[in-house]
Amino acid sequence: MTPPDLPADAALFLDFDGCLVEISDRPDSITVPEALPARLARLHQRLDGAVALISGRDIADLRRYLPDFPGAIAGSHGAEVSLDGRRIEAVHGVDLDVAALHRAARDLAAPHPAVLVEVKPHGVSLHYRADPALRGFVEDMMARLAEAHPGMALQPSKMAVELRPEGSSKDGALARLMGLDGFAGRVPVYAGDDLTDEAAIAEAQARGGFGIKIGEGETVARYRLPGTEALAGWLDRALAG
Repeated sequence: MTPPDLPADAALFLDFDGCLVEISDRPDSITVPEALPARLARLHQRLDGAVALISGRDIADLRRYLPDFPGAIAGSHGAEVSLDGRRIEAVHGVDLDVAALHRAARDLAAPHPAVLVEVKPHGVSLHYRADPALRGFVEDMMARLAEAHPGMALQPSKMAVELRPEGSSKDGALARLMGLDGFAGRVPVYAGDDLTDEAAIAEAQARGGFGIKIGEGETVARYRLPGTEALAGWLDRALAG
């Protein structure tokens, strides 16, 4: 079902990959639509600052692609947050030797060069998009990493499995942001495409808002749009209203 118009008092939460930009074979080979930065800036102004990105990417990576985004960013599945456009705050208490985790992930993935190791400040992700037959291998390797690193949790996503701090999640990030000035009291609207977004969609709907599933797949969202271009059109209509 197509979503209704964006409420004037919305708090808008947006995933990045598969939502604002098309998914690519490699996380570093995405293309940012030319109109996206201006669209986000106008939404930020229209909603009095109540626009946030919630992504599995880390914040520094997101800023490479959207350096002038003025809103809040929750990165690494909520393990870090930036509210002022500059300072990045870790929001988990896991005692993690992240360099050792990254080395272990690279060692485990070494037998299969098609597996892409994506290192993050608070975890690691193994992608098997280049060879979907390696899904079982990746899942087994990540389960071994999880056993070796207490306090870390497995997070399946599209053609990848991530290890992230326990207690860090997109729904937790949304809940935290909704408690802040500028977001509190608004109607939460969350758009995302992945398994990692489902809990955040449910959180938005439990708070009286709604979720939008981008693309195919089962979802708890009340509404759906077929892809990134359709979401861009829906956001542009909100700006034109």
